[in-house]
Amino acid sequence: MQKRHRIQFPKSESTDLNQDEAYFYLQGSGGQRKIKFHDYDEIYQVQGLYEQVFYDRLKCTSPTKVTSILESSVKQSEDNFTELRVLDLGAGNGMMGEELKKHGVSRLIGVDIIPEAYDATVRDRPGLYDAYYVEDFTKLTEEKKEDIASWQCDCMVTVAALGFGDIPTKAFIEAFNIIKQQGWVAFNIKETFFDSSDESGFSKMIRELIFSEYLDVYHVERYRHRLSIEGEPLFYFAIAGRKNADVPPEFLASKGILA
Repeated sequence: MQKRHRIQFPKSESTDLNQDEAYFYLQGSGGQRKIKFHDYDEIYQVQGLYEQVFYDRLKCTSPTKVTSILESSVKQSEDNFTELRVLDLGAGNGMMGEELKKHGVSRLIGVDIIPEAYDATVRDRPGLYDAYYVEDFTKLTEEKKEDIASWQCDCMVTVAALGFGDIPTKAFIEAFNIIKQQGWVAFNIKETFFDSSDESGFSKMIRELIFSEYLDVYHVERYRHRLSIEGEPLFYFAIAGRKNADVPPEFLASKGILA
C-alpha cells in the first residue's frame, strides 16, 4: 500500500500567490519542509508525493482530459489512436504516459529536463516508456535529435508544463518539429495564455501557432485543470490538432517571439 504523506497547505492569508509560486509543507521525521509546487526535482524524490498533492488533494484532471480530446480528434481522421507513436514532452513521473497507455497507444517516448523525473518514472512506473530522454530541448545536439527522431513519433503531447518557464518556447517548437508531418499534437495551457493582453513569449507563440498554417486545430475545450490550495477551480484550455509542417525560425522571428 502506498505510503501517505503528511501535507499541509499554507493558511488562507498567505495564499495570495501566483500559481507558480504556490507551495505546501511536508511533515517528516526531520521536521517541516516547505516545497514549491514547481520544485519538481524535490517532489519527485519522495515516492507518491506528486500524486498525493496534485491528484488526490487538488483533483488534477489534465492527463484524462488531454488524452480524451486527442482520442476524439484522431477519430475524426482515418488514423488509428492505438497506432500512435507519442513523444511525451515534460513527461515528469509518467502520469500522462500512464493515461495514454490505458488507451492503448503503440509507442511512448518520454522527455524531461530533470533526472529526478526519469528516476521517479523508473521507480514508480517501470517499463511504461519505450525510451526516456533526460534532455534540454533548447540545446539538443544533432546526434541526439536524430536519435529521438528515429522513433518516428507521429504525436506530441505535453501536459501541465507549458507557460511557467518549465518548457520554453524553443523546446516546444523543437519537439513539434521532430514529430512527423501530419502528426498529432495535444497540450493544455492556462486560460489566461489565450488573452491577448498576455505578452509573454509562450502565450504569443501558442496564439500564433493556433492560427497559423502549421497546425490545424481539431478541438479546443475549457475545463477545470485542478483546484487551487484554497479550493477554487483553476481553468485551462485543452487543445488538439494536426501538424501540417515544421515551424521555421523565421515564423517566430516575424511575430516578435524569441525562441
